[in-house]
Amino acid sequence: MRFLVTGGAGFLGSHLCERLIGDGHDVVCYDTYLTGNEKNLENLRNEPRFDAYERDVTKFVEFDGELDWVMHLASPASPVHYLEHPIHTLKVGAHGTYNCLGLAKAKGASFFMASTSEIYGDPLVHPQPEGYWGNVNTIGPRGVYDEAKRYAEAMTFAYHREWQIPIRLVRIFNTYGPRMSRQDGRAVPNFISQALKAQPITVYGDGMQTRSLCYVTDLIEGFIRLLDYKGAARPFNLGNPHEVTILDIAKRVKDLIGSESEIVFEELPVDDPKQRCPDITSVKENLGWEPAVGLDDGLAMTVDWCRANWA
Repeated sequence: MRFLVTGGAGFLGSHLCERLIGDGHDVVCYDTYLTGNEKNLENLRNEPRFDAYERDVTKFVEFDGELDWVMHLASPASPVHYLEHPIHTLKVGAHGTYNCLGLAKAKGASFFMASTSEIYGDPLVHPQPEGYWGNVNTIGPRGVYDEAKRYAEAMTFAYHREWQIPIRLVRIFNTYGPRMSRQDGRAVPNFISQALKAQPITVYGDGMQTRSLCYVTDLIEGFIRLLDYKGAARPFNLGNPHEVTILDIAKRVKDLIGSESEIVFEELPVDDPKQRCPDITSVKENLGWEPAVGLDDGLAMTVDWCRANWA
């Protein structure tokens, strides 16, 4: 099949492009390189079934030839990036999703929407099932990302209902692994970068807030299985239900690297979620998917990549 992956030079997008090529498909990547990185695509440069173009999907999206899938991953995804680019974040969630759905409609293609656990906000229900509607501060600093994705979900289902576009929608929980940017701003790359430099490891709040970390290859496997899902359109959580505190993650990274860095505590950012953990009952029952890579193994592989690539 032929796939268009928007945001294909990003952390998740580049892993998805590689997996699709490895599975024998043709892949076209669109990316503005605002937060994506051309280096993430180096393994595909000589691949005849892969093409990459600098494109902004918030503008009219053109595509030559036949197309089977539009997989829409384009968006700043870390607080550092979406707070730096708030208007673009809203536009890629709104105009970008609209344009990509329009392309799928025009080509008779199926549409894959990469949403996020951030649509649940600072959740009042734990763990978070897909039926939970969330607790989001619409005008807070994180609202530009949260609301962009919530709007994108609504747009995706509107196209499905009105035009019968085949859709898949996944809500991604905290994912980590090789190719995360050193300037990403999220916990795992922050802790690794600070520990490798022997700098103080910064933990916000008291560190007792929790996250559920999913290794990138597990997440991509979930994407691929979702493509074959034949049931009624619905969102699916994808993530690791093993919950750990931010402080525990910091200690694991420090021990893994053998760093002498001191762990220091700073004020918790506005609207930072206190808990984040997916209920993955639906994907286990419908897709037979659950994460396979344990946290210690995943962190070790991530640290090895960071040592080799963050010189």
